[in-house]
Amino acid sequence: MRSQIKLGRVFGIRIGLHYSWFLIGFLIVISLYVQFRTTYPEWNASSTLALAIATGILFFVSLLLHELSHSLVARSQGIPVREITLFALGGISQIERGSTTAKTEFWIAFVGPLTSACIGLICQALSRPSALQSEPLGAMLGWLGYINFALAIFNMIPGYPLDGGRVLRAAIWWGTGSVSRATRWAARIGQVVASILIALGIFEFFALAAVGGLWLAFIGWFLLMAASESYLETGLTRSLEGVSVGDVMSPACQTINGNVAVQHFVEDELLRTGSRCFIVADDDGRVIGLVTPHDLQGLHSSRWAATTLRDIMRPLRDLQTVGPETPLIAALVLMGGHDLNQLPVVAHGDLAGMISRSEVLNYLRTHAELQQA
Repeated sequence: MRSQIKLGRVFGIRIGLHYSWFLIGFLIVISLYVQFRTTYPEWNASSTLALAIATGILFFVSLLLHELSHSLVARSQGIPVREITLFALGGISQIERGSTTAKTEFWIAFVGPLTSACIGLICQALSRPSALQSEPLGAMLGWLGYINFALAIFNMIPGYPLDGGRVLRAAIWWGTGSVSRATRWAARIGQVVASILIALGIFEFFALAAVGGLWLAFIGWFLLMAASESYLETGLTRSLEGVSVGDVMSPACQTINGNVAVQHFVEDELLRTGSRCFIVADDDGRVIGLVTPHDLQGLHSSRWAATTLRDIMRPLRDLQTVGPETPLIAALVLMGGHDLNQLPVVAHGDLAGMISRSEVLNYLRTHAELQQA
């Protein structure tokens, strides 16, 4: 879940929005407007709409604080956080690698619901004074208190990858000493919880004519997909244990001069050889970058003749690289985190080869076939 709209940084962490956020934001504002108009019919329409918009914005601020708490605890343990994305189902912290201990996993997961509960407690306390009971500020704080309590409770459901599921995984990890086994168990329980949510949602919609049942079923479907992917990920991790990049990488790519026109490159090199990567060198033979078919995207064919490979290549200094001794699973995570299809393998300052997603998939396919033999 990557953000398409960048909002800035908080404590050095990028904050962004996924396009789906606008849908849920619109629905929340409309829902709040109807609720406020029904409860307080004496308020005028424009003031009620302004209050609904302000309340909706503060709700997403509370979601951001929830995710920010996850991210700050992760960073305090030395775990990098790329960004926080707000989307239709709430928010997600893009934490770049897993916890190293069960204790760290527990606190990273638990601090989110704890933050939401604290926000809910503060909002409820501020809405209590009798002078605020029938005032817009009291209505806003009361709703924010309720929704944050609900958010804290829902997130503590032991369905991986909800925060409660991660707390459960931390407990199993602590008890068994195996993060792989803990993830498998938590993911399986997450699949069961997600299936229950889907069944309840469908029942509410068809038996009780409650439109909210569709939303519950959708949340359950999302959790089911996430839990299933997590379960598959543990199998992937087991298959790649003890395998290094050097065991799978291919020899270094073909070298080509950076002054070659893209037109010549496509017609005489790319299409003819079928290679997916080329090392770009200067006139003295020094490696200066890398070019792949992906780098041609966005360059119209009418400009190929006037554009050189030096113009579209990725400079060597900007490339993510790995060593032959790098664990293969770490290289795969790096490719996924930076949306790359392949990585240069550098040994002692020299290019030793390339590792690509397709080579990892070929290894996994062969490994699976041998397991079945």
